[in-house]
Amino acid sequence: MMNDLRLHVHRAFTQHFGSAPSFITRGPGRVNLIGEHTDYNDGFVFPMAIDRAAWIALRPREDRHVIVRFLDFDETVEFSLDDLIRVDDAPVEYIKGVAAVLQSADLTLCGWEGVIKGDVPIGAGLSSSAALEMATIRAFEAVSGFVWDAPVMAKLGQRVENEWLGLKTGIMDQMISAAGQVGHALLIDCRTLDFKPAPLPTGTVVVVMDTSTRRGLVHSKYNERREQCEAAARHFGVTMLRDVSFEQFEARAHELDELVRRRARHVITENARTLAAYDAMQHGDPRILGALMDASHDSLRDDFDVSTDSLNTMVETAQRHPACYGARMTGAGFGGCAVALVMENAAQAFVNFVEGGYHHQTGQTPALYVCLASEGASIEVVQSTTTP
Repeated sequence: MMNDLRLHVHRAFTQHFGSAPSFITRGPGRVNLIGEHTDYNDGFVFPMAIDRAAWIALRPREDRHVIVRFLDFDETVEFSLDDLIRVDDAPVEYIKGVAAVLQSADLTLCGWEGVIKGDVPIGAGLSSSAALEMATIRAFEAVSGFVWDAPVMAKLGQRVENEWLGLKTGIMDQMISAAGQVGHALLIDCRTLDFKPAPLPTGTVVVVMDTSTRRGLVHSKYNERREQCEAAARHFGVTMLRDVSFEQFEARAHELDELVRRRARHVITENARTLAAYDAMQHGDPRILGALMDASHDSLRDDFDVSTDSLNTMVETAQRHPACYGARMTGAGFGGCAVALVMENAAQAFVNFVEGGYHHQTGQTPALYVCLASEGASIEVVQSTTTP
Protein backbone atom coordinates (compact mmCIF):
# COMPACT_ATOMS: atom_id res chain seq x y z
CA MET A 1 0.00 0.00 0.00
CA MET A 2 2.85 2.39 0.77
CA ASN A 3 4.27 2.09 -2.74
CA ASP A 4 0.75 2.28 -4.20
CA LEU A 5 0.14 5.66 -2.54
CA ARG A 6 3.55 6.93 -3.53
CA LEU A 7 2.76 6.13 -7.16
CA HIS A 8 -0.70 7.61 -6.80
CA VAL A 9 0.48 11.04 -5.59
CA HIS A 10 3.30 11.06 -8.14
CA ARG A 11 0.89 10.45 -11.01
CA ALA A 12 -1.77 12.79 -9.64
CA PHE A 13 0.76 15.59 -9.30
CA THR A 14 2.00 15.09 -12.84
CA GLN A 15 -1.55 15.11 -14.16
CA HIS A 16 -2.62 18.18 -12.18
CA PHE A 17 0.52 20.33 -12.51
CA GLY A 18 1.80 19.15 -15.89
CA SER A 19 5.19 17.73 -14.87
CA ALA A 20 6.76 15.42 -12.30
CA PRO A 21 7.12 16.48 -8.64
CA SER A 22 10.48 17.40 -7.15
CA PHE A 23 9.88 15.69 -3.80
CA ILE A 24 7.61 13.14 -2.18
CA THR A 25 7.18 13.32 1.59
CA ARG A 26 5.50 10.92 3.94
CA GLY A 27 4.23 11.11 7.52
CA PRO A 28 3.09 7.82 9.12
CA GLY A 29 0.14 7.27 11.39
CA ARG A 30 0.64 5.36 14.59
CA VAL A 31 -0.88 2.82 16.88
CA ASN A 32 -0.20 3.02 20.58
CA LEU A 33 0.45 -0.39 22.11
CA ILE A 34 0.03 0.88 25.67
CA GLY A 35 0.26 4.16 27.56
CA GLU A 36 -2.96 6.06 26.90
CA HIS A 37 -3.75 9.58 28.17
CA THR A 38 -0.35 9.61 29.84
CA ASP A 39 1.44 11.86 27.35
CA TYR A 40 -0.09 15.15 28.49
CA ASN A 41 0.73 14.08 32.04
CA ASP A 42 4.47 13.97 31.17
CA GLY A 43 4.33 10.19 31.40
CA PHE A 44 5.34 7.22 29.26
CA VAL A 45 3.86 5.93 26.02
CA PHE A 46 4.73 2.97 23.80
CA PRO A 47 3.59 3.58 20.21
CA MET A 48 4.82 2.36 16.86
CA ALA A 49 4.62 4.12 13.51
CA ILE A 50 2.51 2.07 11.09
CA ASP A 51 2.56 1.39 7.38
CA ARG A 52 -0.30 3.82 6.77
CA ALA A 53 0.58 7.43 6.10
CA ALA A 54 -0.11 10.84 4.61
CA TRP A 55 1.80 11.40 1.35
CA ILE A 56 2.61 14.67 -0.40
CA ALA A 57 4.08 15.03 -3.91
CA LEU A 58 5.30 18.58 -4.39
CA ARG A 59 7.62 21.05 -6.07
CA PRO A 60 8.83 24.49 -4.95
CA ARG A 61 7.32 27.75 -6.13
CA GLU A 62 9.13 31.01 -6.72
CA ASP A 63 6.61 32.98 -4.67
CA ARG A 64 5.39 32.54 -1.09
CA HIS A 65 2.14 30.82 -1.96
CA VAL A 66 1.14 27.26 -1.14
CA ILE A 67 -1.26 25.44 -3.44
CA VAL A 68 -2.52 22.10 -2.14
CA ARG A 69 -4.80 19.61 -3.85
CA PHE A 70 -6.42 17.21 -1.38
CA LEU A 71 -7.13 14.08 -3.39
CA ASP A 72 -9.25 12.54 -0.64
CA PHE A 73 -11.62 15.53 -0.67
CA ASP A 74 -11.35 16.54 -4.36
CA GLU A 75 -10.46 20.06 -3.27
CA THR A 76 -7.70 22.53 -4.16
CA VAL A 77 -6.77 25.34 -1.75
CA GLU A 78 -4.30 28.21 -2.07
CA PHE A 79 -2.95 30.53 0.63
CA SER A 80 -0.08 32.98 1.17
CA LEU A 81 2.62 32.44 3.76
CA ASP A 82 2.36 36.18 4.45
CA ASP A 83 -1.35 36.09 5.29
CA LEU A 84 -2.06 33.12 7.55
CA ILE A 85 -5.49 33.27 9.16
CA ARG A 86 -7.43 30.36 10.57
CA VAL A 87 -10.85 30.16 8.93
CA ASP A 88 -12.46 26.89 10.03
CA ASP A 89 -11.60 23.25 10.75
CA ALA A 90 -10.92 22.23 7.15
CA PRO A 91 -7.92 19.96 6.41
CA VAL A 92 -5.97 22.90 4.97
CA GLU A 93 -5.85 24.38 8.48
CA TYR A 94 -3.27 21.74 9.38
CA ILE A 95 -1.08 22.95 6.49
CA LYS A 96 -1.56 26.60 7.44
CA GLY A 97 -0.98 25.80 11.09
CA VAL A 98 2.32 24.10 10.29
CA ALA A 99 3.40 27.14 8.27
CA ALA A 100 2.44 29.53 11.06
CA VAL A 101 4.26 27.55 13.75
CA LEU A 102 7.41 27.06 11.66
CA GLN A 103 7.56 30.79 10.94
CA SER A 104 7.01 31.61 14.61
CA ALA A 105 10.09 29.45 15.27
CA ASP A 106 12.07 31.84 13.03
CA LEU A 107 12.32 29.44 10.11
CA THR A 108 12.23 31.03 6.67
CA LEU A 109 9.75 29.22 4.45
CA CYS A 110 9.35 28.98 0.69
CA GLY A 111 6.12 28.30 -1.17
CA TRP A 112 5.23 25.01 -2.85
CA GLU A 113 2.48 23.27 -4.75
CA GLY A 114 1.51 19.69 -4.20
CA VAL A 115 -1.05 16.95 -3.92
CA ILE A 116 -1.90 15.08 -0.73
CA LYS A 117 -3.41 11.67 -0.13
CA GLY A 118 -3.45 9.39 2.89
CA ASP A 119 -4.68 6.02 4.07
CA VAL A 120 -4.73 6.65 7.82
CA PRO A 121 -8.43 6.43 8.74
CA ILE A 122 -9.68 9.81 9.93
CA GLY A 123 -11.09 9.86 13.45
CA ALA A 124 -10.05 6.28 14.17
CA GLY A 125 -7.44 7.06 16.82
CA LEU A 126 -4.47 6.31 14.52
CA SER A 127 -3.34 9.94 14.36
CA SER A 128 -4.13 11.00 10.82
CA SER A 129 -3.56 14.58 12.00
CA ALA A 130 0.04 14.02 13.18
CA ALA A 131 0.73 12.11 9.95
CA LEU A 132 -0.38 15.12 7.92
CA GLU A 133 1.57 17.53 10.14
CA MET A 134 4.83 15.60 9.84
CA ALA A 135 4.45 15.11 6.06
CA THR A 136 3.83 18.86 5.79
CA ILE A 137 6.85 19.80 7.90
CA ARG A 138 8.93 17.52 5.66
CA ALA A 139 7.44 19.31 2.62
CA PHE A 140 8.46 22.72 3.96
CA GLU A 141 11.87 21.32 4.84
CA ALA A 142 12.30 20.03 1.27
CA VAL A 143 11.70 23.44 -0.32
CA SER A 144 13.08 25.67 2.46
CA GLY A 145 16.22 23.84 3.54
CA PHE A 146 16.03 23.93 7.33
CA VAL A 147 17.44 21.03 9.36
CA TRP A 148 15.17 18.18 10.48
CA ASP A 149 15.40 17.22 14.15
CA ALA A 150 12.71 14.72 15.18
CA PRO A 151 12.00 15.92 18.76
CA VAL A 152 12.05 19.57 17.70
CA MET A 153 9.71 18.94 14.78
CA ALA A 154 7.42 16.87 17.00
CA LYS A 155 7.10 19.79 19.42
CA LEU A 156 6.30 22.12 16.55
CA GLY A 157 3.65 19.69 15.33
CA GLN A 158 2.15 19.62 18.83
CA ARG A 159 1.98 23.42 18.77
CA VAL A 160 -0.11 23.21 15.61
CA GLU A 161 -2.69 21.24 17.59
CA ASN A 162 -2.44 23.34 20.77
CA GLU A 163 -2.12 26.84 19.37
CA TRP A 164 -3.60 26.83 15.86
CA LEU A 165 -6.40 24.30 16.35
CA GLY A 166 -7.02 24.78 20.08
CA LEU A 167 -6.66 21.13 21.08
CA LYS A 168 -4.88 20.23 24.33
CA THR A 169 -3.10 17.22 22.87
CA GLY A 170 0.14 15.70 24.13
CA ILE A 171 3.37 15.01 22.27
CA MET A 172 3.09 11.28 21.56
CA ASP A 173 1.47 11.34 18.13
CA GLN A 174 3.90 13.79 16.57
CA MET A 175 6.90 12.19 18.25
CA ILE A 176 6.30 8.68 16.94
CA SER A 177 5.37 9.98 13.48
CA ALA A 178 8.65 11.90 13.42
CA ALA A 179 10.95 9.29 14.99
CA GLY A 180 9.48 5.85 14.27
CA GLN A 181 11.80 2.92 13.53
CA VAL A 182 11.21 -0.04 11.26
CA GLY A 183 10.28 -3.17 13.20
CA HIS A 184 10.18 -1.45 16.58
CA ALA A 185 7.88 0.29 18.98
CA LEU A 186 9.35 3.23 20.91
CA LEU A 187 9.08 3.75 24.64
CA ILE A 188 8.87 7.54 24.80
CA ASP A 189 9.39 9.65 27.90
CA CYS A 190 7.00 12.50 27.20
CA ARG A 191 8.84 14.84 29.57
CA THR A 192 12.30 14.56 28.07
CA LEU A 193 11.35 13.09 24.65
CA ASP A 194 14.05 10.47 25.19
CA PHE A 195 13.03 7.23 23.54
CA LYS A 196 14.12 3.60 23.56
CA PRO A 197 13.20 1.15 20.78
CA ALA A 198 12.01 -2.38 21.47
CA PRO A 199 11.10 -5.08 18.94
CA LEU A 200 7.81 -6.92 19.05
CA PRO A 201 8.13 -10.40 20.59
CA THR A 202 9.16 -12.99 18.01
CA GLY A 203 6.24 -14.65 16.29
CA THR A 204 3.74 -11.87 17.03
CA VAL A 205 2.02 -9.19 14.96
CA VAL A 206 -0.06 -6.15 15.79
CA VAL A 207 -3.61 -6.06 14.45
CA VAL A 208 -5.45 -2.74 14.34
CA MET A 209 -9.20 -3.19 14.68
CA ASP A 210 -11.31 -0.28 13.43
CA THR A 211 -14.79 -0.38 14.98
CA SER A 212 -16.15 1.77 12.12
CA THR A 213 -17.45 4.18 14.74
CA ARG A 214 -16.11 7.71 14.91
CA ARG A 215 -15.50 9.89 17.88
CA GLY A 216 -18.17 12.36 18.97
CA LEU A 217 -17.44 15.44 21.10
CA VAL A 218 -13.91 14.12 21.46
CA HIS A 219 -12.21 17.50 21.74
CA SER A 220 -14.36 18.74 24.62
CA LYS A 221 -14.13 15.39 26.43
CA TYR A 222 -10.37 15.22 25.85
CA ASN A 223 -9.89 18.69 27.28
CA GLU A 224 -12.13 17.77 30.22
CA ARG A 225 -10.00 14.71 31.03
CA ARG A 226 -6.87 16.83 30.88
CA GLU A 227 -8.34 19.39 33.28
CA GLN A 228 -9.25 16.60 35.71
CA CYS A 229 -5.68 15.29 35.60
CA GLU A 230 -4.34 18.78 36.23
CA ALA A 231 -6.64 19.13 39.23
CA ALA A 232 -5.30 15.87 40.66
CA ALA A 233 -1.71 16.98 40.14
CA ARG A 234 -2.39 20.24 41.97
CA HIS A 235 -3.82 18.28 44.89
CA PHE A 236 -0.58 16.33 45.20
CA GLY A 237 1.51 19.48 44.85
CA VAL A 238 3.18 18.48 41.59
CA THR A 239 3.10 19.85 38.08
CA MET A 240 2.21 16.54 36.44
CA LEU A 241 0.75 13.22 37.61
CA ARG A 242 3.87 11.51 36.32
CA ASP A 243 5.51 12.64 39.58
CA VAL A 244 3.01 10.84 41.84
CA SER A 245 3.93 7.29 42.82
CA PHE A 246 1.25 4.68 43.34
CA GLU A 247 2.11 4.59 47.06
CA GLN A 248 1.60 8.36 47.34
CA PHE A 249 -1.67 8.06 45.48
CA GLU A 250 -2.95 5.25 47.71
CA ALA A 251 -2.09 7.19 50.85
CA ARG A 252 -4.10 10.26 49.82
CA ALA A 253 -6.61 8.95 47.29
CA HIS A 254 -9.47 9.34 49.80
CA GLU A 255 -8.92 13.10 49.77
CA LEU A 256 -9.85 13.39 46.10
CA ASP A 257 -13.25 13.79 44.53
CA GLU A 258 -14.36 10.34 43.33
CA LEU A 259 -14.23 11.28 39.63
CA VAL A 260 -10.81 12.94 39.85
CA ARG A 261 -9.55 9.99 41.90
CA ARG A 262 -10.43 7.54 39.13
CA ARG A 263 -8.80 9.71 36.47
CA ALA A 264 -5.59 9.96 38.49
CA ARG A 265 -5.55 6.23 39.26
CA HIS A 266 -5.67 5.43 35.56
CA VAL A 267 -2.74 7.70 34.69
CA ILE A 268 -0.55 6.55 37.57
CA THR A 269 -1.16 2.84 36.98
CA GLU A 270 -0.92 3.22 33.20
CA ASN A 271 2.57 4.69 33.51
CA ALA A 272 3.60 1.65 35.54
CA ARG A 273 2.04 -0.71 33.00
CA THR A 274 3.85 1.02 30.15
CA LEU A 275 7.27 0.67 31.78
CA ALA A 276 6.48 -2.98 32.52
CA ALA A 277 5.51 -3.48 28.88
CA TYR A 278 8.95 -2.28 27.77
CA ASP A 279 10.57 -4.85 30.05
CA ALA A 280 8.29 -7.57 28.65
CA MET A 281 9.26 -6.67 25.09
CA GLN A 282 12.93 -6.61 25.97
CA HIS A 283 12.50 -10.15 27.29
CA GLY A 284 10.38 -11.19 24.30
CA ASP A 285 7.46 -12.15 26.54
CA PRO A 286 4.15 -11.75 24.65
CA ARG A 287 2.01 -13.14 27.48
CA ILE A 288 3.05 -10.49 29.98
CA LEU A 289 2.75 -7.78 27.32
CA GLY A 290 -0.73 -9.02 26.41
CA ALA A 291 -1.86 -9.12 30.04
CA LEU A 292 -0.72 -5.52 30.48
CA MET A 293 -2.70 -4.50 27.39
CA ASP A 294 -5.81 -6.18 28.82
CA ALA A 295 -5.36 -4.34 32.13
CA SER A 296 -4.89 -1.06 30.28
CA HIS A 297 -8.24 -1.48 28.57
CA ASP A 298 -9.97 -2.21 31.85
CA SER A 299 -8.54 0.97 33.33
CA LEU A 300 -9.48 3.10 30.31
CA ARG A 301 -13.00 1.69 30.45
CA ASP A 302 -13.61 1.85 34.19
CA ASP A 303 -11.42 4.67 35.54
CA PHE A 304 -10.94 7.03 32.59
CA ASP A 305 -14.35 6.47 30.96
CA VAL A 306 -13.13 6.85 27.38
CA SER A 307 -14.16 3.49 25.96
CA THR A 308 -17.51 2.79 24.25
CA ASP A 309 -19.80 -0.18 23.79
CA SER A 310 -18.35 -0.76 20.31
CA LEU A 311 -14.76 -0.63 21.55
CA ASN A 312 -15.57 -2.95 24.45
CA THR A 313 -17.25 -5.43 22.11
CA MET A 314 -14.27 -5.36 19.76
CA VAL A 315 -11.77 -5.91 22.57
CA GLU A 316 -13.80 -8.68 24.22
CA THR A 317 -14.23 -10.45 20.87
CA ALA A 318 -10.50 -10.27 20.21
CA GLN A 319 -9.65 -11.56 23.69
CA ARG A 320 -11.78 -14.66 23.11
CA HIS A 321 -9.60 -15.88 20.23
CA PRO A 322 -6.85 -18.29 21.35
CA ALA A 323 -4.22 -16.55 19.19
CA CYS A 324 -4.73 -13.22 20.99
CA TYR A 325 -2.26 -12.40 23.76
CA GLY A 326 -4.03 -9.16 24.70
CA ALA A 327 -6.17 -6.33 23.34
CA ARG A 328 -7.19 -2.80 24.27
CA MET A 329 -8.75 0.33 22.87
CA THR A 330 -6.16 2.70 21.46
CA GLY A 331 -6.11 6.44 20.87
CA ALA A 332 -8.13 9.09 22.68
CA GLY A 333 -11.22 6.88 22.84
CA PHE A 334 -14.92 7.66 22.39
CA GLY A 335 -14.85 5.53 19.22
CA GLY A 336 -12.22 4.55 16.68
CA CYS A 337 -9.81 1.64 16.99
CA ALA A 338 -8.62 -1.12 19.25
CA VAL A 339 -5.31 -2.97 18.98
CA ALA A 340 -4.38 -6.60 19.61
CA LEU A 341 -1.14 -8.55 19.97
CA VAL A 342 -1.61 -11.79 18.03
CA MET A 343 0.30 -14.94 17.09
CA GLU A 344 1.71 -14.29 13.63
CA ASN A 345 0.88 -17.77 12.28
CA ALA A 346 -2.79 -17.36 13.20
CA ALA A 347 -3.28 -13.71 12.21
CA GLN A 348 -5.70 -14.36 9.36
CA ALA A 349 -7.81 -16.73 11.43
CA PHE A 350 -7.91 -14.09 14.16
CA VAL A 351 -9.01 -11.41 11.69
CA ASN A 352 -11.78 -13.61 10.31
CA PHE A 353 -13.00 -14.50 13.81
CA VAL A 354 -13.10 -10.91 15.05
CA GLU A 355 -14.69 -9.52 11.89
CA GLY A 356 -17.49 -12.08 12.07
CA GLY A 357 -18.02 -11.87 15.81
CA TYR A 358 -18.05 -8.08 15.93
CA HIS A 359 -20.45 -7.81 12.99
CA HIS A 360 -22.76 -10.40 14.54
CA GLN A 361 -22.94 -8.51 17.84
CA THR A 362 -23.14 -4.93 16.54
CA GLY A 363 -24.40 -5.08 12.96
CA GLN A 364 -21.41 -2.92 11.99
CA THR A 365 -18.71 -3.90 9.52
CA PRO A 366 -15.25 -3.42 11.03
CA ALA A 367 -11.94 -2.97 9.24
CA LEU A 368 -9.03 -5.06 10.53
CA TYR A 369 -5.50 -4.96 9.23
CA VAL A 370 -2.17 -6.35 10.28
CA CYS A 371 0.27 -3.48 10.74
CA LEU A 372 4.02 -3.35 10.31
CA ALA A 373 6.19 -0.96 12.31
CA SER A 374 7.52 1.67 9.88
CA GLU A 375 10.09 4.44 9.84
CA GLY A 376 9.19 7.99 10.78
CA ALA A 377 8.49 10.91 8.44
CA SER A 378 10.67 10.97 5.33
CA ILE A 379 11.58 12.89 2.18
CA GLU A 380 12.32 11.38 -1.20
CA VAL A 381 14.04 13.52 -3.83
CA VAL A 382 12.45 12.65 -7.17
CA GLN A 383 15.12 12.47 -9.86
CA SER A 384 14.24 13.74 -13.32
CA THR A 385 14.77 10.22 -14.67
CA THR A 386 12.48 8.62 -12.06
CA THR A 387 9.35 7.08 -13.46
CA PRO A 388 6.21 6.61 -11.36
